[in-house]
Amino acid sequence: MPDWEFRQIYGMTETGGFATMLRWEDHAHANHIKSAGQPAPGVSVRIIDTNSASVAANVLGEISIRSNALMDGYLNNPESTQAVLRDGWMHTGDAGYLDEQGFLFVADRYKDMIVSGGENIYSIEVERVLYLHPSVQEAAVIGVSHEQWGESVHVLVVLRQGQQATAQELMQFCREHIAGYKVPRSIDFQDQPLPTTPVGKIRKNVIRDAYLSRSGSQPITSGKGA
Repeated sequence: MPDWEFRQIYGMTETGGFATMLRWEDHAHANHIKSAGQPAPGVSVRIIDTNSASVAANVLGEISIRSNALMDGYLNNPESTQAVLRDGWMHTGDAGYLDEQGFLFVADRYKDMIVSGGENIYSIEVERVLYLHPSVQEAAVIGVSHEQWGESVHVLVVLRQGQQATAQELMQFCREHIAGYKVPRSIDFQDQPLPTTPVGKIRKNVIRDAYLSRSGSQPITSGKGA
């Protein structure tokens, strides 16, 4: 398709469909290929801390968006509307940062961020490493309660058909690619595909609920998945 150009966008229904765009020519720059682009015309993007104050470039925080295309609110749900629409800005619930040129880098959903021993761990970073392992078909990272650290990294893994891997093997693989505090402390294996939404996103809330419903059972940290 020689006459086509690819453009990557980031946004959500609440922001009118999209808020940033990575243009075709931007894909040639190594520093920006992992970004979600720059704000679209008429859109303002800022990164804020827990006090809703803007942070500096390259500092992680919550992505917030302002434009004339923002929703008016959720139907018959003023509480949810007030939670995300404040002072004309849509608080997306996504974590990310802006570089010096205004390119947006999306890190994770805030609700999927794990706080272990005071350190923030973005689940998507751990998942990306796990997907590099040749035996891993699917992986979902969640935070689970830990008496000492507050939370610890737990993983649910589906292996490729005919492949095998132990929890210790996957933990060591992660240790070779990311900081030690981000390495999973427990891993479960299952044979069935992970639960997903109609558009293919892994339903981590279902996975969390299933984990909690096991009423004190301990995750698998050894053994072999197949």
